[in-house]
Parts: sequence; C-alpha cells; structure tokens
Amino acid sequence: MASRYLLPMVVVVLTFTGFAKSAAPLQPAMPQATAASATNTPPNTVPSISELMTIIDKATAEQGKTRDWSTPVKLVIIFTGLAILPSLLVMMTSFTRIVIVLAFVRRALTTQTIPPNIAIMGLALFLTLFTMAPTLAKINVDAIQPYLADEIDFQTAADKAGESIKEFMLRQSRQADLALFVQMAKIERPETPMDIGLHIVIPAFIISEFRTAFEMGCLLFIPFLLIDMVTAGVLLSAGMMMLPPVMISLPLKLILFILIDGWGLLAKSLSLSFR
Repeated sequence: MASRYLLPMVVVVLTFTGFAKSAAPLQPAMPQATAASATNTPPNTVPSISELMTIIDKATAEQGKTRDWSTPVKLVIIFTGLAILPSLLVMMTSFTRIVIVLAFVRRALTTQTIPPNIAIMGLALFLTLFTMAPTLAKINVDAIQPYLADEIDFQTAADKAGESIKEFMLRQSRQADLALFVQMAKIERPETPMDIGLHIVIPAFIISEFRTAFEMGCLLFIPFLLIDMVTAGVLLSAGMMMLPPVMISLPLKLILFILIDGWGLLAKSLSLSFR
C-alpha cells in the first residue's frame, strides 16, 4: 500500500527531472496511436497541470477501475499546495510590485521601522486583493463556479484558472522579457502570447515586476532626496556641521508627505499601474 501511494510522487519527480525520457527504452512498446501523439509533442513542452493531475489520478486508481483519490494522496496534494501558496501569492500576483514600492517609500522617508514590517505586508496584501479582484472574479466565473456545479471536471477548471492568471501576467510583462525567456528556452516563436507556457511567463513576469517596482521606487525617492540635500546645504552654510541633517529633514519629509496625502496617492498610483 505504501509503495502505491509513493508512485505519484515518483512519477512527478521523473517528469520534471527528465529521467522518464532516458528510461523510455525499458518500457513496453506503446500502441501506434500513443506513439504518434508522443512524436507530435514538441521536445521542450512542459506537462500542464491537467496532465499532472491525470498522472496522479491514473497512478492512484486500481487497474481497470476508476475511483476517487485516496485520503493520503489528497492530504499530500493539500499540504503541498499550502506549502507553495506563499510563493504563488508573491510571484504570480501584484504583491511583488506593491511591497517593493512600499519598502522604497519607507526607506525614502528614513523612518527606519515605521511603519513596521507587518503593517507594510498587510497593506501590500490588501492592495493585492484589490488589484487582483477582476482576475479573481474571472477565475470564479470561469472555473470555480462551473466546477462546484459539476459542469466541468477538476482538470478543466485548473486549466481555465491558469489561463486567467497567465492573461494577467502577460498584460504586465514586457515583450523584451518574454522574448528573452523564449529565446533561452530554445523554442519556436509562438503565434500568440497565450501559447507561451507558464514556465516562461512566470519568470518574465517576475523580472518585469522588479523593473517596474524599482522605476516607481526611484521616482518616489527623488523628492525626499532633494529635501535631504537642501537641508544638509542649509545646515552647512549656517555652520551647524555637528547637527545631523536627518533630524531636521525627517519632520519636513513627514509633513510634506502628509500634506500631499502621500498614502492615498501611493495607493492610487499602485492600483492604476495594473490597469
């Protein structure tokens, strides 16, 4: 029984490491139709979520029978999903850009740990939910609700949810970044961006978010840097060389940030940057 439960995990590991390809000659000859379909598959194609689910379903079912997944397999999948959930939240949503820009603002204000990290992370999380609301609503309509109504199976729901996430990431990714990873993957140029696999879209989206976040952070940093330079120049001209400029510039920067409603403008700018 234990070996049967370990089989799905072994199959997934073999799929991603490429050992299954080297072990192919040891397997029995496949039917002609299966061989033809395998021949038509591009060599650099990564298995999709539905294919992985089909592998696990087939490996956990008794031969000649179809039944629901066993409880141990369900627990493995649930805990694996919970383990990778933070990475998915950070790298496949708007969270990365938002939290980097907020960190830049706190650094520009030179307030050290004010706001604290938990407040920054909390604001970034809820701004992420706000900016991702259209995408989440589309996933709910196209994938979750039909699956709950037994109109589609789990594999189809997973594919539709993945397409919605991919569409969001493609809107925020630069064409140069997508072209870079397509070139490094050594695959043919796809006809449409939606034909690009998630293993290419996700890293392209991440580095695009890093670049956009750093651009916004630098633009926000410049006004506060000018205040520091002016304050240091005034203190130097007044002969107050022993007085740290930060003691004078910090209240000025805080007052300016409050007067222009800095947090509101920041939230508005971050939200509109994903439109």
